[in-house]
Amino acid sequence: MTKTTFATIEDHQRATTEWYVVDASKHVFGRMASRIAEVLMGKNKPLYTPHISVGAGVIVINAERIGVTGQKRDTRVYTRWTGHVGGLREATLGERIEHEPEKLLKEAVRRMLPKTRLGHDMLRRLKVYRGSEHPHAAQRPVEMDIPC
Repeated sequence: MTKTTFATIEDHQRATTEWYVVDASKHVFGRMASRIAEVLMGKNKPLYTPHISVGAGVIVINAERIGVTGQKRDTRVYTRWTGHVGGLREATLGERIEHEPEKLLKEAVRRMLPKTRLGHDMLRRLKVYRGSEHPHAAQRPVEMDIPC
């Protein structure tokens, strides 16, 4: 009879000390976001358990230089509604990258995470910055490998 192993609280505490850093200028937007979501959930580890967070933290730098393929920068349109009459707002992917790249990347990753309190806790371990500097040197982040 096989025995299934589940992550424990000790595994969660050990996982929260791991941090990765990603340079957004070297990667494509969607592939990078899905890989970040996978690492935040801990699905890249053999000890993955859905009800305990065993994922690592991720720091993204150079968010304003996110790469996209094809004509998506000009043709992909994001819409939102303010809640008022005539309040439909539209912006292309290029405009959002120019004005709010941190929010764009966090939103893309958030939509890939579980829609629970655990997913909210996972998203809090994602830090996104426009430039190449970040204040998380004390966490000793390791460069994350994202296959293209």
